[in-house]
Amino acid sequence: MTSRLRFGIFLAPFHKPGINPTLALQNDLDLVAWLDRLGYDEAWFGEHHSAGTEISASPEIMIAVAAERTRHIKLGTGVVSLSYHNPLWVAERIVLLDHLTRGRVMFGAGPGSLPTDGIMIGVSQTETRELLEQSLDVIMRLLRGDEPVTFKNQRWDLRDARLHLRPFSDPLFDAAVAAVASPTGAKLAGRHGIGLLSVGATTAAGFDALALHWDVLNEEARVHGKTVDRSNWRLVGPMHCAETKEQAIADVQYGIEHWFRYFQAVAAFPQMAVLGDSTAEMIDFINQSGLGVIGTPDECAAQIDRLVKQSNGGFGCYLLLGHNWANQQATAKSFELIARHVMPHFQGHARPTLDAAERARAARPELAGLHAKAVEAAGERYAKERGARTR
Repeated sequence: MTSRLRFGIFLAPFHKPGINPTLALQNDLDLVAWLDRLGYDEAWFGEHHSAGTEISASPEIMIAVAAERTRHIKLGTGVVSLSYHNPLWVAERIVLLDHLTRGRVMFGAGPGSLPTDGIMIGVSQTETRELLEQSLDVIMRLLRGDEPVTFKNQRWDLRDARLHLRPFSDPLFDAAVAAVASPTGAKLAGRHGIGLLSVGATTAAGFDALALHWDVLNEEARVHGKTVDRSNWRLVGPMHCAETKEQAIADVQYGIEHWFRYFQAVAAFPQMAVLGDSTAEMIDFINQSGLGVIGTPDECAAQIDRLVKQSNGGFGCYLLLGHNWANQQATAKSFELIARHVMPHFQGHARPTLDAAERARAARPELAGLHAKAVEAAGERYAKERGARTR
């Protein structure tokens, strides 16, 4: 395991259709500002254009606004759907954000997960992975070098393309590619020597593929002469934490049914196969399938331990999926409890204070006796001094 596990949020975001979208987006930004104050390391914003639930159309715009409301947290595109965009403009926008955030930006890429997005611009799911591969190759060449790039396919025609700004970050900001169950993302991450965003890490297929993904990434990196590091591997999964399991279950009555119905009946995204007809069945599915946790800090910590073991060597960051199962106040409390009670165990901060308390506990009987004797001796000295003055 890497020495300090980072924590963050992967914010699609999910919101129930029909609610005030302006307020919903402001709540997302307020949450990221709260995470910044709590000491979270990263926040990733999604890109979606249809289906009524994942309502952020531009991760870059969300980052630009969030950057002005935060001080420390790094902000990433989680992800830019590369099949939808000219790769030159994607590279230009991420470099601009790198300057505007003074190096706090991260670049995450993916193919585009909602078929209802791509169909509006004539991109089918049969094309998106090939377009991702071609676009990412162009973008990484633009970001890492000064040589002009010429490339043409059925969607893009680049002619001696080059950036007119070099990145602020030296040598480059964090970059990562998304993966769910197939080896495509891991293969591209290894080929380019960049990070991996395991978006489906806790799904049945994604969990089973964790160790395989790292093997694919490592092998592809070796073939292409790249160096990869587990600290750049990020796993995504849902949790809702409360002080008691009963409270956590009560909290998620607010929005878990909508989240399930979205994946069961609206989003054509079969990798997120979630089962349950009633809220009780949905909660049981989350906890019993291993997809996530609805429970206490100890149960959240156990889930991360489980992922560490399955990854067969560890990873660098755990990203909590932003799901809006609970209302705004309970959601903020969940992130606070994880920061307060879970993060220290994976960042090297819990053990020193626990050890110090144990040492003090073991030494207390002897030291308390010495302290009592010192107090008694001080009283005797004072009595002698007072007696000498009265004489």
